[in-house]
Amino acid sequence: MSQARQSTIAGRGLGADLRALRNMRGFSLRHVATQLGWQPSRLSRIETGKQGITTEDVASLLVIYGVTGDERDRLLAKTERADEPNLWEVQGPLSQESRTLIQIEPAATSIFNFEPLLMPGLLQTPDYTRALMKAGGISEDDAEVRVAARMSRQAILSREKPPAFEVILDECALQRNVGSPKIMARQLRHLIEATERPNVNLWVLRYSVGAHTGLDGAFALFDFAKDCPVAYLDHKISGLFLEKPEQVDFFRTEADRLKSVALTQQESVDTVAAIARELDHE
Repeated sequence: MSQARQSTIAGRGLGADLRALRNMRGFSLRHVATQLGWQPSRLSRIETGKQGITTEDVASLLVIYGVTGDERDRLLAKTERADEPNLWEVQGPLSQESRTLIQIEPAATSIFNFEPLLMPGLLQTPDYTRALMKAGGISEDDAEVRVAARMSRQAILSREKPPAFEVILDECALQRNVGSPKIMARQLRHLIEATERPNVNLWVLRYSVGAHTGLDGAFALFDFAKDCPVAYLDHKISGLFLEKPEQVDFFRTEADRLKSVALTQQESVDTVAAIARELDHE
């Protein structure tokens, strides 16, 4: 039998997929475990990524859940990667949010996000997100599904015990007019309102800083109570999760370097407010 282990992002993602399938079928842990001759605790550890699972056992679970075709192939391939310390995921087209990212956000105790071009997804307004989807060529129906999904993710910031959320934005993300001046002004005011929460902190990098260490792209850091921290790099149709300590430490250093040249938190809020006022007069 596989031993308990420190969960990897791939293992946690696989476990979350299996748990979602079981819940969709309305099966209890005991019901499924009994069919396989397992203890319910074993299936629970698999679903949380704490215990390994073979491709043969996943195949058996998929028979119980009635999963076939491409989805079966995807999950079996994911099983083979479940012990890998890093994870490269190919997402759907046009910035579809990574399934694994959505799964790990609620478990995070702290999140750091650097964005040089756009508002972070956890702080976007619906209209801002719709404008991004339209610019990306997403159909109206698909865009609404994605907007709803992104808005539901934001609930973690207002729950009883929310994660600490630190955000560094390049001034470019504030000045880029997404949708319309009205939509952008509302987005910036929403950003200011978010900083009124004790768990949300914002820093802004002014144009006057010139070249800085974040010009090569956005990244995020996630810390967890029981699992190892993770760095995440996002791309239009892919996402890379990094779990090796030296990789995570590298991006922590990058975050510290960016903070060192950013405005103070109060100066950052004042800058956002000034840009919003300018937009109100356009």
